[in-house]
Amino acid sequence: MISLSHPVYNIGVIGGSTADSEHYGIAVELGRTLAKRGHIVLCGGLHGIMEGVSQGVKEAGGIVIGLLPGYSPDSGNSHLTVGIPTGIGYMRNFLIIRGSDVIISIDGATGTLSEAAFALSEGKTVVSIGTPPVTRLKDSDGKMISASTAVEAVNIAENEARERREVSRKLDSLHGYRS
Repeated sequence: MISLSHPVYNIGVIGGSTADSEHYGIAVELGRTLAKRGHIVLCGGLHGIMEGVSQGVKEAGGIVIGLLPGYSPDSGNSHLTVGIPTGIGYMRNFLIIRGSDVIISIDGATGTLSEAAFALSEGKTVVSIGTPPVTRLKDSDGKMISASTAVEAVNIAENEARERREVSRKLDSLHGYRS
């Protein structure tokens, strides 16, 4: 068992189902960085950015969980540690957000935008490598933070995840979910 000197977070990665070589490379670097720091990566499990981050995680010996839109655990990309079939199509996007402490976004289109919106409405931070796809409008919304590199995104994500875990613990305590 690996013993880490820092907390392990669930980091969701969202992005386009297709990716050019630049964004794919960023996704691979992001996956490697997250895995080397011991974090669990959640993603949609298919292609494009999801495949790139999964490749990076696998290369670094980490864990990447793909929440798949269909019914077969084999329908995800070949780099996943675990593929979980949901059978709920795009509705799985909410599960990725709910299961993550913080989200990192790379590129993408409307599907990525919907995931970012879910995260913000849940009060979670979205760290966007590049231009943020959404502007924060309400105080209860999560934060949208821009990063220039994969390493910068992970550093920001770790700080934000630490804060989010405290909020989550308080909510669990209020609802009697803690033992």
